[in-house]
Amino acid sequence: MDLSFSPEHLAFRDEVRAFILTEMPPHLRAKAEVDAHFEHHEVMEWHRILHRRGWVAPLWPAELGGPGLDATSRFILSEELELANAPALSPFGLAMVGPAIIQYGDDAQKQRFLPKILSGEEVWCQGYSEPNAGSDLASLRTRAERDGDHFIVNGQKTWTTYAQHADWIFCLVRTDPNAKKQSGITFLLIDLKTPGVTVRPFLTIGGTPAFSETFFDNVRVPVANVVGAIDAGWTVAKALLGHERTLIAAVGAIGRTIRTCKQIADAHDLDQDPVVLAKIARLEIRHRALQMTNYRALAGAQLGHAPGPESSILKIRGAELVQQAYELAMELMGHDALAWFPEEGIVPELEAGIASAFCYLRATTIYGGSNEIQKNIIAKHLLGLS
Repeated sequence: MDLSFSPEHLAFRDEVRAFILTEMPPHLRAKAEVDAHFEHHEVMEWHRILHRRGWVAPLWPAELGGPGLDATSRFILSEELELANAPALSPFGLAMVGPAIIQYGDDAQKQRFLPKILSGEEVWCQGYSEPNAGSDLASLRTRAERDGDHFIVNGQKTWTTYAQHADWIFCLVRTDPNAKKQSGITFLLIDLKTPGVTVRPFLTIGGTPAFSETFFDNVRVPVANVVGAIDAGWTVAKALLGHERTLIAAVGAIGRTIRTCKQIADAHDLDQDPVVLAKIARLEIRHRALQMTNYRALAGAQLGHAPGPESSILKIRGAELVQQAYELAMELMGHDALAWFPEEGIVPELEAGIASAFCYLRATTIYGGSNEIQKNIIAKHLLGLS
């Protein structure tokens, strides 16, 4: 299997790098250089810049507004944006519900939702997890009861990331309470401005208001907002999660964090310490192994294969490595690292966002399906274990 890039793909990498260099506004670049937190309006500013270039939705086919990139070019674009620490666009519309609507939605849904997802006019969030249904997602209890050409939705979702900025939420709801766990679930699109919807943000341990609780109290949702078939939402959800777990591999982001570790080591005069050098080297080796595994997945995608259970491998290793990279950064910062937040004004600019990110990214081995769940998927579907 050839895992090298073609001359055309190398030329595309140069094109992406040149675009980032010339088109990222100075105020965003200043934040990117020190790994600072981007506010919602800054993320949307970068969204509009990428949209004008035609690169905002790499996964989408050209006939529906995507750039028509092959799998390798999509990976290159994603990796270069991560390496440059460009504002990470919200994945919920572009990389999750958008592809779901493309694959399972009807023509009316495509015409209604896809253009506004592309332009950033409408922002989305994800309504999957519940207080008692996280990695065991099929235990969800949010109910949608049929009332003519509407559903009446009641229940609660949690970990609805940045729901306070979203216009719409895609939800898994139970439409047949008598069916077995994976059956009787429907994929439903809900306007967050609908009466009866309440969004309550809460802080993460990283000090950011990233997560929300979302409550539904007799919310009327048109049946026309069902994607796919009623009671068949689990099929849509599985397809969507395959893409999400591949995204979580974050090969470029891990590479950028290793680069930051080297810069911190240099700033603390640790760049010649053999123990530090060995830790960085081990991390780089693991990162390279993840990168090559991702390349193998790309080679399959180039042949038209959709993400399968192999994406669980990428999810596990990517989640572990991003945590390990930030753990090393914290170690290099010293014994006061956890107390060093930007507002305290006592930390070098390069290190100002490390403690917050370190805390937040403890969630990487949980979200998108916990690593324990991913190991079960690998055991069952790749190794054939019962």
